[in-house]
Amino acid sequence: MVRRWMRIGTLIAALAAASAASADTIDVNGVKRSYTAQLPAKRPAPLVIVLHGKTQRGADMVTRTAWPQVARREGLAVVFPDGLNNAWADARTKAGPALRGPPAGTDDVAFIAKLVEKLVADGTADAKRVFVAGVSNGGAMAMTLACARADLFAAAASVIMNLTDEAAVTCHPSRPLPMLIMNGTADPLVPYEGGRGSSYFAADGFWSTDETLAFWRRLNGCETDDAGMSDMPDTAPADQSTVTRIGSRCPAGHDVVLYRINHGGHRMPGFAPDARFPKVARSLLGSQNGDIDGAETIWTFFSRFP
Repeated sequence: MVRRWMRIGTLIAALAAASAASADTIDVNGVKRSYTAQLPAKRPAPLVIVLHGKTQRGADMVTRTAWPQVARREGLAVVFPDGLNNAWADARTKAGPALRGPPAGTDDVAFIAKLVEKLVADGTADAKRVFVAGVSNGGAMAMTLACARADLFAAAASVIMNLTDEAAVTCHPSRPLPMLIMNGTADPLVPYEGGRGSSYFAADGFWSTDETLAFWRRLNGCETDDAGMSDMPDTAPADQSTVTRIGSRCPAGHDVVLYRINHGGHRMPGFAPDARFPKVARSLLGSQNGDIDGAETIWTFFSRFP
């Protein structure tokens, strides 16, 4: 009963936050790009860029994640950009058989960079505390941004996404960047063990999560082995999934952490449903974990940097 009221409260808070968010546009190389922003009264503030998954828009992240209420409570600026064709032009070129990507030539690195630079220049964002987090295709874009523009961010987070050869070979960050990874072991689209997922919509060529974790550890100068493994409390047994946090031994400020969602699907963990039709989402994408909230967990990680 307590968890039910927590879910209802989270939904009410998300709807209230959505009404407080405002839509805007910015010109990027002659293309008008749109985004939704929720800005605090006290500025400059820490800024979190939240990137949606393929087929979604920024507005979906407003209503289906806890980022709006985290931002209001913590005094953050949070921005939800929109990908063209509801997708991001990350470092991969193979998008899956039935899902269209953005138009050829789309430069989403330039879009996000210009958006960050605008919000820093107008006094909204603290340049030293800018973060990026993404889900699925947005997670791939978050890693692409960490690779291409590490100078802009204090930390990054990627949810339900692994690297590919294409993404890795082009990844040359200007400096180590703290990285959080959050992946499900029963993901039908981005398989935890790598390769091609079981879904018809899955692309091929994914690295495993272990390989992805090892890659970021190498870039950040961390030791190769796990540094502590802790099982989170199973507070939502009905979701049939659990969470294990896996740390790394890294130089100060170069942290790399994995939240492994045991039996979790291609879903953002959360205390409220991440989809309009939860039963359909469960059948197509697997279980959504309710033991942790993705936004809350990511902000706890981000808040330590710089």
